[in-house]
Amino acid sequence: MAVDNFIVSARKYRPATFESVVGQQHITNTLKNAIKNNQLAQAFLFCGPRGVGKTTCARILAKTINCLDLQHNGEACGVCASCQSFQNGNSFNVHELDAASNNSVDDIRSLIEQVRIPPQAVRYKIYIIDEVHMLSQAAFNAFLKTLEEPPHYAIFILATTEKHKILPTILSRCQIFDFNRIRVDDMAAHLASIAQKESISYEPDGLHIIAQKADGGLRDALSMFDQIVSFSGGNVTYRSVIDNLNILDYDYYFNITESLLKEDSAKTLLLFDEILNRGFDGAHFISGLSAHFRNLLVSKDQSTVKLLEVSDGIRNKYLQQSVAATVSFLLSALNIANQCDLNYKLSKNQRLQVELALLKMSNLLSVFNLASTPISAMPSAEGQLKKKPDSAAVSQAAEAKVPAEVAVASDPQVGYQTTKPQAIDKSPVNEVKPELAVKPKIFIPAPSSGIIPSLKGTAKTAGAEAEEEDPYIKGDAREDYTPDDFLKCLSDFAVKLKAEGKKNALTIFTSNAPKLIAPNNYEVIVENKVQENLFRDERPNLLNFLRSNLKNFGIEVSARIDEKEVVKRPYTAVEKFQHMATKNPALSDLKNKFNLDFD
Repeated sequence: MAVDNFIVSARKYRPATFESVVGQQHITNTLKNAIKNNQLAQAFLFCGPRGVGKTTCARILAKTINCLDLQHNGEACGVCASCQSFQNGNSFNVHELDAASNNSVDDIRSLIEQVRIPPQAVRYKIYIIDEVHMLSQAAFNAFLKTLEEPPHYAIFILATTEKHKILPTILSRCQIFDFNRIRVDDMAAHLASIAQKESISYEPDGLHIIAQKADGGLRDALSMFDQIVSFSGGNVTYRSVIDNLNILDYDYYFNITESLLKEDSAKTLLLFDEILNRGFDGAHFISGLSAHFRNLLVSKDQSTVKLLEVSDGIRNKYLQQSVAATVSFLLSALNIANQCDLNYKLSKNQRLQVELALLKMSNLLSVFNLASTPISAMPSAEGQLKKKPDSAAVSQAAEAKVPAEVAVASDPQVGYQTTKPQAIDKSPVNEVKPELAVKPKIFIPAPSSGIIPSLKGTAKTAGAEAEEEDPYIKGDAREDYTPDDFLKCLSDFAVKLKAEGKKNALTIFTSNAPKLIAPNNYEVIVENKVQENLFRDERPNLLNFLRSNLKNFGIEVSARIDEKEVVKRPYTAVEKFQHMATKNPALSDLKNKFNLDFD
């Protein structure tokens, strides 16, 4: 008995006209208008995810361009010699290249050589390059010139799933069409039409599950459809789909949500255990539960119900359960589920992570009721001393994001309190409360010298008068500064000494930089007693200058003579002779005998 070869639905029902393309009307209408108005570009680039019709549209475009009897609606006739040769796969005017396996420079050069040959019996020669992003850098560069200035009869149609990998110089030479993911409703309707043509019984809920699982790719949906038809013996039901595709049943999510709303923690945990026993992963469950809460949330408003991509029967279930669930509960449960999803991979006990999230959700309504209880209805202070609030409830409130008007009290004896207007102070106006009395400011006098030069040059005792003259010189002024700030201020003081003609004192501050020996305490190395006396005379002015400019009254600078660090001057002739005479006394006798002297 002859048996026909089986052809998968993705090939058997591949669209042959623009009208039969699913979910890409914005592109097919543009291409039909371009053909009818004879405004075809020299190069097209079709971009989009897998299985949305890029290669299919490229083939339909190639067939329609060369149709000898173009229809009024911009479609190919399908019966002319050109259409027949294309459909039979023996057209000499349409060339298809897979760039995934033909991505070298030699492949592109061979293509360029074919471009020089004009078409036969039709107007255009079309080149379809699939997965064009797989071409090498050298192949792209070899293709640039031909793509920019092809012969008038050549049209290039490029297709790719990764537009970002294509060179900008290629993109600028093409008309770019971005294909969208196919909507769930459009995909389910297309599967229903195929089922009717193949005399396959189906349930709309089952087709919707297939469309959702395909994630916008029609080819994936058709592959799953063929698989389920074989599994179920030609009867595509909701149960056969979820069993074959390993999808968690909607009923589990509806039952768990119902248990959460009833605060039945035991039933919730048992349902989760049943899900795990069926082989589902905890991450898959918590992700699906988040999607379920999201669908309930959009079902609360009639204007957002259209965001539900489910069948009519499942939509009615969502609308019914959304009435029982409050927005506060759904938002808090979504937040808990999202945190559980983020922490699931990092947790060592992943099952406990999900169970803890479910327990938090099951206690949300109790937390909301406790938070909304007015203060007057709460137990008295004496009763609260006997019974402390449940710490788990307090932490649960923080996790559940209690509304702003409810706050956790700082007193551990009080569970929650609502905001209330502050009590009006009825004390007399002229009465000064002890805690509001202004404390007088106390200025500490300078610790170094007993006097502080005023801004007018007269000496005043360190105290209130110095504070009035210079606001920066305060006993409590201790602002921070950097070493660079200190050196810059010291350099400014040296410039001031030079302007005043104090050259001897200037040498002290320019020869050796001060050393930090303690916080805010510096030391200057001088060479002799004379420089030490000069420094002592100039020290009050130096301290006043540094403290006022750096706004730090704790700065101290002192001087020290250090023979090890003082640079020795060269020995004189007399010193050299005396040193030599101590070692050889005959030199002194020689000097005296001949009456010698030093030059």
